[in-house]
Order: sequence, then structure tokens, then C-alpha cells
Amino acid sequence: MASGTYFSEFTDGDEFISGGRTVTEADVVSFAGLSGDFNPLHTDAVFAAKTPFKQRIAHGMLAASISTGLGQTLGIFEGTTLALLSQTFVYKAPVFFGDTIKLRLTVESTKPSSKGGKGVVQFQSDIVNQDQTVVVAGTWTVLFRDK
Repeated sequence: MASGTYFSEFTDGDEFISGGRTVTEADVVSFAGLSGDFNPLHTDAVFAAKTPFKQRIAHGMLAASISTGLGQTLGIFEGTTLALLSQTFVYKAPVFFGDTIKLRLTVESTKPSSKGGKGVVQFQSDIVNQDQTVVVAGTWTVLFRDK
């Protein structure tokens, strides 16, 4: 038996908010190594101090990647997700080392499958920092099982 949310249980406007996750220097270093993205904006404190941000910032894709893990903590995907069909990301504000981010998913639309037993849910995705500033916005389109 799945413990997640089934397609027919979603309603437009439903909102799900994760717990927080603090982004650390170790996260950024690990992500740079994993991705190969050693842009000095992320890895060189002297360089970054001369930018408009005045300090190093986390990779936008790191914040997006963390958001997928935060999404799993919501419980809505557990055993009911059939496929992640698409994700979009718009980088709105920097994520600094030490920022704590949360994921807010809001149901924008639901569309049942013509074959029955499943349907597509489109979420507005907002990654927000400790000041409630949206740092990454976008959409998640997910295919869910139904009861």
C-alpha cells in the first residue's frame, strides 16, 4: 500500500511546504566536484568578493537538486509517483552559504489520464530562503497513480 498522495486527492491550490535545509560550504564543494562546475563565483572567495554578491554563492542547480530531496520529505510522492515528466527552474535570487532553504509546492492544475488510473499534476515550485525570498521558481509536472 502506498503512503503517498493519489492523483484524485490533489486539488488546485493545495500547498505543501517542506522543512528547512541549510546549504553549507561542504555542499557547494561536493556539488562542484560532482558536476565539474568550478566557477569561481562558487569556489573562490577572493574572486566572489569582487562581484555584486560580495561573497560566494551556491550553484543554482544545487538548490534545485536539494529541492528534489526536500520534495521527498513531504510524503506526497511515496509510492504514488509514476514519473517526473518535467521540471523548470528560474533563478531569482542567490543562495549564500549558510542560507536555509525550503520547498513550497502549490498545485496549479490536475489532468486525469484518458486511460484511467492515473493523472498529471502540475505544481508551482518555489524554493524560498529563511527570509521567505523566492530564490528559485519553476514548475514540476508529475504523473501520479490513482486509487
